[in-house]
Amino acid sequence: MRYAQLVMGPAGSGKFYTIIVLRHAADERKTIDVVNLDPAAEYFDYQPMADIRELIHLDDAMEDEELKFGPNGGLVFCMEYLLENRDWLEEQLGDADDDYILFDCPGQIELYTHMKVMCQLIEQLQQWNFRICGVFLIDSQFMVDGAKFLSGTMAALSVMVNLEIPHINILTKMDLLSKTARNQLDSFLEPDPHSLLADVHNGSKWSQKYRSLTESIGNIIEDYSLVKFYPLNMKDEENVADLLLTIDNMIQYGEEADVKIRDDFECDDDDENGRTDNG
Repeated sequence: MRYAQLVMGPAGSGKFYTIIVLRHAADERKTIDVVNLDPAAEYFDYQPMADIRELIHLDDAMEDEELKFGPNGGLVFCMEYLLENRDWLEEQLGDADDDYILFDCPGQIELYTHMKVMCQLIEQLQQWNFRICGVFLIDSQFMVDGAKFLSGTMAALSVMVNLEIPHINILTKMDLLSKTARNQLDSFLEPDPHSLLADVHNGSKWSQKYRSLTESIGNIIEDYSLVKFYPLNMKDEENVADLLLTIDNMIQYGEEADVKIRDDFECDDDDENGRTDNG
């Protein structure tokens, strides 16, 4: 088997997360490679094993006289172009068993919430024997009030329903929050729609006008009950280790490794009951 994380989120969040994972992997003497699937990326603090920009760059789609795409349309075109040239990606990935790869994806939410291009990419990777976990990143500083958290929860739910793979939602940059903001966010980590709605209904004319819509959104979250958020604090090594262990368990990484037997343990083959001579 082969193992992968599909890293999704706002522009720049994938680079931040990837650096944390690579740093932790180096400390654990684990080999993890990175594939850049963001055709708009500008620079890296690491060397990816494959880079979509060698196949197509966002500027190629935007500057073409016939295509004339904008940034969003250009990103969609680039991902579709990648699928049309999947042989290039297969060659870049090779065929090594037990490799572990982070796929750093574009920061365009539409690719994951309702379009099928990422679903097609996932299907192709699964055909290449990958077990994949979707990693959806959201900046914790964006999620410190009920209305914004409700929006982020709906975005996460849309991604989970659309991609249909093992999935984890991560709140990044927890180390940048004030103590008050962290305490407020703790109550949101496992979203309770009733608590969220109480926070949103602040008595303003806007909240009163759209009360029914907000309650309907809350009911959707409650009916599916799929969304949970995990905090990520890059300064807390135990937090990082626990988070990555959770992801590894989701894709069953390491479960097929050979069991190691201690050299100093010996069994008496002549004893049918497996007991030693001393009883």
